[in-house]
Amino acid sequence: MADDRMRPPWWLKYVNKVMIGLNKLGVGGDKGPVVLTVPGRKSGKPRSTPVTPMTVDGHRYIVSGLPKGDWAANARAAGAATVHQGRRDQRVRMVEMPVEQARPLLRQFPILVPTGVGFMRNLGLVTGPHPDEFEALAGRCPVFRLDPI
Repeated sequence: MADDRMRPPWWLKYVNKVMIGLNKLGVGGDKGPVVLTVPGRKSGKPRSTPVTPMTVDGHRYIVSGLPKGDWAANARAAGAATVHQGRRDQRVRMVEMPVEQARPLLRQFPILVPTGVGFMRNLGLVTGPHPDEFEALAGRCPVFRLDPI
């Protein structure tokens, strides 16, 4: 498996900018990626990244596909964020799930967010959409519950 200090792919910044722009135009509707904005933990400046939430038992969750990724560290430090979906914004509390609670959520990730499987496979975190492999990422890939404020 890949090292947790891995760097994001070179193309990710460019793809994220395109996805953020499409989100502002309302492409994707109520399903698919949203834009998560959190203050930078050092600069305090707003930092935005596209994420794809999944709904389990009426709660929305997001998974950081990059261990030790900046957005997850910023969310952890801030404790709150804004979710943008088209022209709608919602303030949310970012509640990081403990490892034991993250395991069953990670098992559902390849089923509920199939677009995330390829990204995580390309990083070397998993070999495919196997729930056991995703469950094994508990403790490495943070899982956050988005609680409306």
